[in-house]
Amino acid sequence: MEFPSPLLQGKLLKRYKRFFADVELDGSVVVAHVPNTGSMKGCSTPGSECLLTPTSDPARKLRFTLEAVKTDQCWVGVNTSWPNKLGRELFENKMLPHWKRYDSCQPEIKINEHTRIDLALWSSQETEIKKWKQDDLKDKKPVHFVEIKNVTLKNEKKAQFPDAVTERGQKHIVELMELLHRGFTAELLFVIQRTDTVFFEPAEEIDPLYAQLLKEAAQKGLKVTAVVFEVSQEGIHFQKPLEVRL
Repeated sequence: MEFPSPLLQGKLLKRYKRFFADVELDGSVVVAHVPNTGSMKGCSTPGSECLLTPTSDPARKLRFTLEAVKTDQCWVGVNTSWPNKLGRELFENKMLPHWKRYDSCQPEIKINEHTRIDLALWSSQETEIKKWKQDDLKDKKPVHFVEIKNVTLKNEKKAQFPDAVTERGQKHIVELMELLHRGFTAELLFVIQRTDTVFFEPAEEIDPLYAQLLKEAAQKGLKVTAVVFEVSQEGIHFQKPLEVRL
């Protein structure tokens, strides 16, 4: 994924009220929107270099968005809106071998009154679905559901998720298990926007229930995939799959 223009580089002064950050940019202090509800543990240290996108939208109260923060070894992508787009890019470019059987993809699939799954994949040779609808859940069809999570946390050599207790994430795993029970296939895709880790595992010390649910779901057939993307001022590019340890 290429950015329309290179991102602006500044210095992170502080993050506060979750969605705001003071950033030194070209000798001035600007307030940037932080598109991340997590703790950003390990990648929000004051004084770190950071990358911003500007906006010319007059409706926006904040003119800048925080996209990445520099650690000792690499840029870490903190914008949680990018992973869904990157997942779609993985599909369109056939980057994951186990997705090559699918030729149809639809984002934001409503599976109940409260939840949308990030992607649904299927093969037009195996099903006559033109566009997935919630009513199709009533029938067992060869559809593969994918929930996508952004990973920024590093612990030694491990990429980990979550970086804070996530009841929403726990709920998503339970719902994925329900889809498995109905006869569908399902997957949890962890998009790691940093290049300095060697394997992925759930952050059991932060959210033990999430780790427990993830292991239980994997035993019931949930596919757990981790992929590494490299973040730069020019774009975000797929690097490789990463080993998963549960």
